[in-house]
Amino acid sequence: MANNNQLELFTIPNPCIGVCQSNPRGYCIGCLRSRDERFNWHLKTAQEQRKIIQLVSQRKARLIQQQKQQRVANPESISTDSPAQNTLFDSPEDLKGQK
Repeated sequence: MANNNQLELFTIPNPCIGVCQSNPRGYCIGCLRSRDERFNWHLKTAQEQRKIIQLVSQRKARLIQQQKQQRVANPESISTDSPAQNTLFDSPEDLKGQK
């Protein structure tokens, strides 16, 4: 049986990347956290912070899926004027082809 009271050896780093702008749904476009998740990060327990990181990962996956669907549906609407906004959660695979 797993022990959920395990001692936390390392602090969970704040995922902020300094963009700090909200999208229409209220999530930061840089780190994909909600207002509460951003403003109260330092008050959250390590368990809550891990849960937030998990939620952010899910939001990122949904965002990537939505962007892919949008590109398939409207290939002519893709702007090539400026590069896409990268976030802390972009993997090297996400960044391929953005140069």
